[in-house]
Amino acid sequence: MHLIWAILLVFLSPSPVLAANGGALDLTKHWVGFSSLSIFFLAYLAVMGEELLHLRKSKPVLIAAALIWGLVGLAYAMAGNQHTAAEAVRHNLLEFSELFLFLLAAMTFINTMEDRGVFHALRSWLVGQGFSLRTLFWITGALAFWISPLADNLTTALIMGAVALSVGAGKPKFVAIACINIVVAANAGGAFSPFGDITTLMVWQKGLVPFGDFFRLLIPSLVNWLVPAVIMSLAVEKARPAPLPGKAFLQPGALQVVFLFILTIFMAVSAHNFLHLPPVLGMMGGLGLLKFYAYFHRVRHRREILNEPEDMLSESNNSENIHEARPRIPFDPFKQLERAEWDTLMFFYGVILSVGGLGVIGYLGLASTAMYGGMGATTANILVGLLSSVVDNIPVMFAVLSMNPAMSQGQWLLVTLTAGVGGSLLSIGSAAGVALMGQARSHYTFFSHLKWTWAIALGYFASIGTHFLLNRGLF
Repeated sequence: MHLIWAILLVFLSPSPVLAANGGALDLTKHWVGFSSLSIFFLAYLAVMGEELLHLRKSKPVLIAAALIWGLVGLAYAMAGNQHTAAEAVRHNLLEFSELFLFLLAAMTFINTMEDRGVFHALRSWLVGQGFSLRTLFWITGALAFWISPLADNLTTALIMGAVALSVGAGKPKFVAIACINIVVAANAGGAFSPFGDITTLMVWQKGLVPFGDFFRLLIPSLVNWLVPAVIMSLAVEKARPAPLPGKAFLQPGALQVVFLFILTIFMAVSAHNFLHLPPVLGMMGGLGLLKFYAYFHRVRHRREILNEPEDMLSESNNSENIHEARPRIPFDPFKQLERAEWDTLMFFYGVILSVGGLGVIGYLGLASTAMYGGMGATTANILVGLLSSVVDNIPVMFAVLSMNPAMSQGQWLLVTLTAGVGGSLLSIGSAAGVALMGQARSHYTFFSHLKWTWAIALGYFASIGTHFLLNRGLF
């Protein structure tokens, strides 16, 4: 029995080449590393097959995260290190919690605006203007591109995705291609602003690129969106959306909720830029304001009910058009919070923890060293964008910044561009894409996005060429 335990200890323990360096182990050539890579690969295959398997995308990555960190914890425990793995997983949990709370607040606002009829009224107005589906394709894409630098690509994608779903009701093909366009536009729009994307913010805070020089990426980012948008627009029919029956009216409190959402975005951006605090603080503060307003709205509603004649109350309740009726129940942010896309939120948990585990094992650092050590800055920076279509761009950019390779300002702008827009190549490559997969479930999927990856890739390489052409003096 003792012999069996001795053999198991030899097999499970890290080999001598995995000696600790500042508390960290290099597990890239250990069976723990190989097993973790295999688990991550199988989980992503399951995510890609969501449409065929009818398996929610969060399930495989949740299991993968648990298994990967279990293996990492085992390796460190067998090496006699009981603290490094725990500290690393807490760091990843902090990263997820910020994204989780940010998304939860944004989803609650969007669900509340939907409940108050904002998107229904917007659809009614757009349809009333006589815009065709192709024109609406361009309108939603353009708004996503120009809103993203001011807010962020994730929130922008959720807002415009809700508009596309409302406008394209009954047109699943239009919804799918409009969502692809929104993802590409939102990611491209966030790439030229210091606070449009977390990766650009990381480069700016590191002091590698001055604030004003980020806007040199405006034209390359615009090219990145326009090239695939022009191609995809040819597949959008010129027909007009079906008209809505009756008239659509904003429900009481709708404009106030929209104002609070705009104020919340401003608070999040201000917390980021001026106070150097996580933007989630602004988002959660705005969510608190929304709940406070809902309380006063409910109190006022009760007073109106008490003072309203009984015959008017019954007439309003019997209205045939729900959008013309006065709502008998005030809005409740807690109910809208329950409607959040929990599969998407859990997917982010699984991805962030899984990628974080691979980073602790050493694979992200190994990839960065291999790319910048032997391929040259240009090739490496282009590959960073391709890598970010599979792995979240935040840990990838973190690995690049940790290496801090000697590069010109033009190269730092290049990696900022590629890391920001590379995630558009696949639906799972960016937070915007994953969020819309949850919001437009069964319409916008991994495979519907994959059909247009070739067009998005053309825009990707065209934007790189444009950057070299316009900013060649920086290289």
